[in-house]
Amino acid sequence: MKKAPHNPVLDAIQKNLMVALDERKQALRAQGKRLFDFGLGDPKEPTPPFLREALRAAVPEVSQYPSAAGTPALRRACAGWVERRFGVKLDPDRQIVPATGAKETIFHLPLAFAGGDPRRNLVVMPDPGYPTYEVGTRFAGLEPLKVPLTRENRFLVEPAALGPDVLSRTLLFWISYPHNPTGALAPRDYLARVGRAALEHGFIVASDECYADLYFGDPPPSMLEVQIENVLAVHSLSKRSGMTGYRSGFTAGDPDLIAILKRARSHPGVASPDFVNAAAAAAWSDDAHPAERREIFLRKRDRFLTFFREHGLVCDGSEATLYLWVRVPAGHDAGSYAAALLEEGIVVAPGTAFGAGEGYVRVALVPTLAECDEALAAWRKVRT
Repeated sequence: MKKAPHNPVLDAIQKNLMVALDERKQALRAQGKRLFDFGLGDPKEPTPPFLREALRAAVPEVSQYPSAAGTPALRRACAGWVERRFGVKLDPDRQIVPATGAKETIFHLPLAFAGGDPRRNLVVMPDPGYPTYEVGTRFAGLEPLKVPLTRENRFLVEPAALGPDVLSRTLLFWISYPHNPTGALAPRDYLARVGRAALEHGFIVASDECYADLYFGDPPPSMLEVQIENVLAVHSLSKRSGMTGYRSGFTAGDPDLIAILKRARSHPGVASPDFVNAAAAAAWSDDAHPAERREIFLRKRDRFLTFFREHGLVCDGSEATLYLWVRVPAGHDAGSYAAALLEEGIVVAPGTAFGAGEGYVRVALVPTLAECDEALAAWRKVRT
């Protein structure tokens, strides 16, 4: 069969982790294998009933096109949450733009700003990191600069380590805290260093803060608490509110940058339906349900950390999010340990699926508490 012409970017990027995992999981299920899926970050806890009801109540008799700018009620709810959570007051009309989930807006950010300054063709991103940073960068015709994160550098991308030449050619500087996949946190003084570098060298800080409400100690800060100028912060309801399938989030920050993003987003047809926006507005207006979800994830995390200590396994990072960044035992690499776990029905993501994650697997605390207990019983059988 003749090979169809296609965008060469598709050959330059790694196959989507979730697609590859789903294919393998389907094959095992077809063989009758029971699986405990800690691979895809899609928790099983139900979406709170009041959010489901808000969506149902907002389905109209007549379906009409939604606005890419979202509803005023949604923008006000987003701004209200930012003020309650971070103490930052934003203009809902000038500093917030809703999105159909964080992944979509992360993909489109480089497209919105590429080419404005031909000297700026670099997008700095953490490695390991969320794969869509690189995918969006390449589709925008920009060059990804993947900066290795290690426990030695506290999983932080330090601007000073890159040097002024690199920073002067940087268009976007991705930071991601709480961090996927490591679960690491960033202190406020680090965010301040990134902000100062952005003002000095003229790049945009793109701060992925989708896990800001999934923490186990003190609430992690936002880049918006440090500064607004040259900053865009991305937020999502997927994990915070159990709304992964609703596809709803928002970007907030510098009003000049938000205006450009709004202009770009008016074209590809990515507006969320207004009934989804109604549920999203209800979610951002309520802080009780994410607190309840945090408690559930904390109980899961404590079970795993106790098990890891008893069995000589070590976590790095793992201070927030729903992810545990687990070092593989001696004699294994990321792929071989993930394969050994899979033999016992335990699905984890090898760290290499996120880039420079050799020596680790990522455990997403997705199954229910009861299923976590069953999975740990199966994990005890894994030969190392």
